[in-house]
Amino acid sequence: MISRRDFLQVSMAASAMVGGSGFGNWARLAAQQSLTQDDLLQFDTFGNVSLIHVTDIHAQLKPIYFREPEINLGVGEAYGNVPHVTGADFRKMYGIEDGSPSHYALTYNDFTSLAKTYGRVGGLDRVSTVINAIRADRPDAILLDGGDTWHGSYTCHHTEGQDMVNVMNALKPDAMTFHWEFTLGSDRVNEIVEGLPFAALGQNIFDAEWDEPAELFKPYKFFERGGAKIAVIGQAFPYMPIANPRWMFPEYSFGIRDENMAEMVTEVREMGADLVVVLSHNGFDVDKKMAGRVPGIDVILSGHTHDALPEPVLVGETIIVASGSNGKFVSRVDLDVRDGKMMGFRHKLIPIFSDVIAPDPVITKLIDEQRAPYLDQLTEVIGQTDSLLYRRGNFNGTWDDLICQALIEEREADISMSPGVRWGPSILPGQDITREDIWNVTSMSYGEAYRSEMTGEFIHVILEDVADNLFNVDPYYQQGGDMVRIGGMAYRIDVSKPQGSRISDMTLLKTGEAIDPSKNYVVAGWASVNEGTEGPQIWDVVEDHIRKKGTVTVESHENVKVDGI
Repeated sequence: MISRRDFLQVSMAASAMVGGSGFGNWARLAAQQSLTQDDLLQFDTFGNVSLIHVTDIHAQLKPIYFREPEINLGVGEAYGNVPHVTGADFRKMYGIEDGSPSHYALTYNDFTSLAKTYGRVGGLDRVSTVINAIRADRPDAILLDGGDTWHGSYTCHHTEGQDMVNVMNALKPDAMTFHWEFTLGSDRVNEIVEGLPFAALGQNIFDAEWDEPAELFKPYKFFERGGAKIAVIGQAFPYMPIANPRWMFPEYSFGIRDENMAEMVTEVREMGADLVVVLSHNGFDVDKKMAGRVPGIDVILSGHTHDALPEPVLVGETIIVASGSNGKFVSRVDLDVRDGKMMGFRHKLIPIFSDVIAPDPVITKLIDEQRAPYLDQLTEVIGQTDSLLYRRGNFNGTWDDLICQALIEEREADISMSPGVRWGPSILPGQDITREDIWNVTSMSYGEAYRSEMTGEFIHVILEDVADNLFNVDPYYQQGGDMVRIGGMAYRIDVSKPQGSRISDMTLLKTGEAIDPSKNYVVAGWASVNEGTEGPQIWDVVEDHIRKKGTVTVESHENVKVDGI
């Protein structure tokens, strides 16, 4: 007799075959350049329940370019497993043809030339078209937003998230969870959440004073679909007070709280749930560990780490779906739910090629209305770039190299630091850099560019601390984004070593001398979580720098040497 896990593995294989590694035929249409909207939306409807997942949009209303990471290292059990596989190795793993649309959408190689072929991605009016098509096929599909939605752009900053709230409300989600939203400040978050026409979920959002679930954020919501009772449990980003300023939301506490998650799963099962879905902002490796520790979860819709995978990952009897970021993808998951169990599924990761998918004119109009008061500021050209500007990767990205150089020159510093955040679109060589482009990689509610003196020893402590957030072998201790970006300094990192012994060979680039632990260095950076940080806003620093340069060129350099991989 076949086990349920074996049955799900057969279902996964069938999903891959039906969907061509989850993509339908579009991965095989590169040579003919004949990709159509119908190709992208083609789906063999399955079962009785459909889920639609979007996550980590980061306030990107319009189509953008977005380069996937070149380096995404996994440590411990994650080593060599997705999502810690990139480039040609990723394409080989999924049978993706070089030069194909899926090559462009999912890997970094030849990004500039492929971007010129396939164009921009995303745009919430195109996302709306995809959602509408799925709903036309499956009218009671459940649309779920994984968070990091009300953050990351000029208009989002200036409207305190209202532009994104207005547009997302028009897409009619059924529920969402949270991370960067809380950096609007808890008063503003509370105000928005109280007016949302859909569920705001977070089983791990607690009242900090009383250490009990926060009343405003429900742990779960039930939906009746296709004759099945579906429970969606929310999981907000666990490490909010560590990765972001605690003083902005002092009345809330977070954490993974997997014991409480287990209680919620048991509770909804006892209430008759046939299907249990976790809408998560944990990050992929944390979701994998949670799936192994909390029995009874059927589907985890993963967010936070911006991973885009053409097939779900199976942990026990739980499937984990990763849907990318910045509005670049929409996931559709069809499920056969019978007799209180998920008996099988079909999945498709749908890339939002903005030149292929027709925009929904209603949403286009709404987006343009949000942007209209700010259009002159958004579109002002600040300079040009001769280099591909991108952010993603464990250790460096050219956008942050540019930001680090701006901090050193504009703030007269020896060393600069830029946070290892994953959000921020790319810009192709030869493109203008507008004010909107700068804000897309710097916008936040604590963007002050500090300038201070730090000892070499303290700089070493910072690097070790961030490295442990990224490379601790236990995913539950991975609390941040990518590695802090460094300007004006080089170092060596051994990712296989324990905390405190990963960082070595710290060198000041302008002199070639080793960093002296006892010596003070002038350090400029931004996005400090400390209350009361003083300095000009980072977007102004970067704009001033680009204006002076006119055309920026970001030289390729290897200031980080990586060992232990």
